[in-house]
Amino acid sequence: MNLGGAEQLSNVRLEDLIGMIRNAEKNILLLNQARVHALEDLAKILTEKETLQGEINDLEMRLAEVDARIKVAAQEKIHVELLEDQLDKLRNELSDRDGTEGSELDTYENRNKILSEGPPLWHNSIFHSLSEELSSLRTENMSLKDDIQALKVELSNLKGTDERVVTLEKERSLLESAMKDLEFKLAVSHEDLSKLSSLKLEYKDLWEKVENLQALLDKATKQADQAILVLQQNQELRKKVDKLEESIDEANVYKLSSEKIQQYNELMQQKIKLLEERLERSDEDIHSYVCLYQESVKEFQDTLDSLKEESKRRALDEPVDDMPWEFWSRLLLLIDGWLLEKKISTNDAKLLREMVWKRDGRIRDAYKACNQKSEREAVATFLGLTSSPKSSGLHVIHIAAEMAPVAKVGGLGDVVTGLSKALQKKGHLVEIVLPKYDCMQYDRICDLRALDFVIESYFDGRLFRNKVWVGTVEGLPVYFIEPHHPAKFFWRGQFYGENDDFKRFSFFSRAALELLLQSGKKPDIIHCHDWQTAFVAPLYWDIYAPKGLDSARICFTCHNFEYQGTAPASDLASCGLDVNQLNRPDRMQDNSAHNRINPVKGGIVFSNIVTTVSPTYAQEVRTAEEGQGLHGTLNSHSKKFIGILNGIDADAWNPATDTFLKVQYSANDLQGKAENKEALRRHLGLSSADVRQPLVGCITRLVPQKGVHLIRHAIYRTLELGGQFVLLGSSPVPHIQREFEGIANHFQSHDHIRLILKYDESLSHSIYAASDMFLIPSIFEPCGLTQMIGMRYGAIPIVRKTGGLNDSVFDVDDDTIPLQFRNGFTFLTPDERAVNSALERAFNHYRNNRESWQQLVQKDMNMDFSWESSATHYEELYEKSVARARAASRA
Repeated sequence: MNLGGAEQLSNVRLEDLIGMIRNAEKNILLLNQARVHALEDLAKILTEKETLQGEINDLEMRLAEVDARIKVAAQEKIHVELLEDQLDKLRNELSDRDGTEGSELDTYENRNKILSEGPPLWHNSIFHSLSEELSSLRTENMSLKDDIQALKVELSNLKGTDERVVTLEKERSLLESAMKDLEFKLAVSHEDLSKLSSLKLEYKDLWEKVENLQALLDKATKQADQAILVLQQNQELRKKVDKLEESIDEANVYKLSSEKIQQYNELMQQKIKLLEERLERSDEDIHSYVCLYQESVKEFQDTLDSLKEESKRRALDEPVDDMPWEFWSRLLLLIDGWLLEKKISTNDAKLLREMVWKRDGRIRDAYKACNQKSEREAVATFLGLTSSPKSSGLHVIHIAAEMAPVAKVGGLGDVVTGLSKALQKKGHLVEIVLPKYDCMQYDRICDLRALDFVIESYFDGRLFRNKVWVGTVEGLPVYFIEPHHPAKFFWRGQFYGENDDFKRFSFFSRAALELLLQSGKKPDIIHCHDWQTAFVAPLYWDIYAPKGLDSARICFTCHNFEYQGTAPASDLASCGLDVNQLNRPDRMQDNSAHNRINPVKGGIVFSNIVTTVSPTYAQEVRTAEEGQGLHGTLNSHSKKFIGILNGIDADAWNPATDTFLKVQYSANDLQGKAENKEALRRHLGLSSADVRQPLVGCITRLVPQKGVHLIRHAIYRTLELGGQFVLLGSSPVPHIQREFEGIANHFQSHDHIRLILKYDESLSHSIYAASDMFLIPSIFEPCGLTQMIGMRYGAIPIVRKTGGLNDSVFDVDDDTIPLQFRNGFTFLTPDERAVNSALERAFNHYRNNRESWQQLVQKDMNMDFSWESSATHYEELYEKSVARARAASRA
């Protein structure tokens, strides 16, 4: 009945929550309507303002024309005055002179007549016409001044309208903030509703069982009621029997007196016998009913007890989900620390690890109970739990040179973290081993501490001590190895780029395996990445498997075959490997130089599983053009080589929760994307005059692989098409960096172009959110993550069809692709003409098909590029490889 009350209470809470959600939706609808009305008023006001501004411009042009005509008339007037002065001078000369000859006098008189009669008439006519024109211009000028005065009045009214616009903007901001509060409450309500839904399902199951028990109880109660009714009838029969006995006594008095009475007596005796038999049968029925009732009650109690036991067993068997992943990783590192410090045995550590792996509630409770205890008491408490059954998941250890966000250079760091988190969520035990760089982001490591334990590893003919640190990163347990080597291998201020990188990372690979050996770990999979840790594969089989570290299968992932880490063959001896045995064409000898060792080739040859980061790239590198010299080796080992498309961390790259953004948004509410676009424009000093002006984003390392010549061309072409372009990234190649610095300086004050030649994590999130389109014109691209992140934020990708770009972006105009998969614009040839075509198609679609563009944005944002699918592929590869190894071991 208590469960029924809980069910009723949950229904009440559910109805209240549904009512709250409906009210919130109504309020959001009203707010959206108000916002739409405000935007419509604003659009009308802006239209009126533009119309008035156009009229003002026309009047100013007319006024300028009138001023020019007045200047011309003034010049004509000056010219006439000069002619009058010359005429006066001629008249004076004629009056002063006396003519001596008649012909000369006639000549002068004729000339005087011409000068005295002709010019005045001509002058008067011109002057008269100029005067009339001047008067008309003055009249027109006065009318223009009146028009200007009227426009000034309208302009003052327009300023008032601008104030109204500001007021409307403030009201809109208040409405948006209120709407966000309601949306937050709605999200909380949805979360509560989802929790109630799960509780409701659990209550429903329990309630069905209780209803079954209640039916049994009701049945037993009915039977008991029937038994009581029969008992009552028996009592009435007993009363009748008593009365009959009294009658018999009376009849006995009159027995001798009458034969009739005798017969009556016999009849009564027969009736009494029948009643007694009936009474006996009733007693038997009552007894059977009582037994049945007792059995029903017992059955009910047994069922109730079994439910309690099942609930307890479920509580013990099911993983505990009320603690974050950081807690379990911290607990795992604590147990390993005790093992390495010789405080617990290897077997006990193994059992305790499996309990942590299983997220057993008992070990959580034990840890909480040890808060106030000494370490010795805590160890004793934990040792009391070493009877946990073995987990069915896999134990995976990644040995890598990078891990996001603490030590990230490129996509490798993202893959190690993203894949590990996805495998951890699937129930597998995942650990990571990294070098302890001096330039890591230590603030992103939780609970970093040094163990009271030192491992010694071989290098250059002697043993070197290594300090071991532990901590959690993104909820994952991580081991950091700090070599005590005089060369200070990982205290260089950078991750890569040193002259002795081959020695640095071959030392680290051997030290990592030594850590696994001495800590007694028995992993199922050791996963190494790129050439920096490809040494793990030959070291494992040649040195550590014979020492007892032999439970694992080796998986090697090459993220970019352009980087292979080749070195002189003699350098391989430093880490203890046999150069004569490995410098062979079928092992680690470089395919293009027989006196050099190729670590990537060694990783391919000595690993059980070889992967790269996309299916298309896996096909490309098996050709002579793209294989970087390793195509022959890959084809020889093609049965174990596969391409798996990388994913992205959907929690870290989520516009609905991204704290770097000015406004969070989702596929169902794209208003926030427009606000982020406006915020980025203000931040970078770009023009905001045209809200619909398309913004093209590009975030990349400026290296030849990324198609820098196409990026440069796209900047200018975007400007010609009437768009804006924002580039974020830098180049390790000096002449490329200088070239783009020159472009950045040229456009440093431009309204539509901005280049930021560095990496800025916060700014990258803002660019993804603000961009309408995202450009990735790579010459080759093993996988690429920026196109996936761009789509997650609603930026439509414009990419070249190569590698992982070809596996994740499909052209919107390609009829051979199903409509639901078309998500961007692609081009094939790496030249300016192909880039132009893709950009022009994207701009035309953006400007001419607004509704279709918005649907494309929403579709891209809803596409699943998380690690879930990729992790499932890796999980299947791991399990098949482990199963084959176990089958071979049994055989």
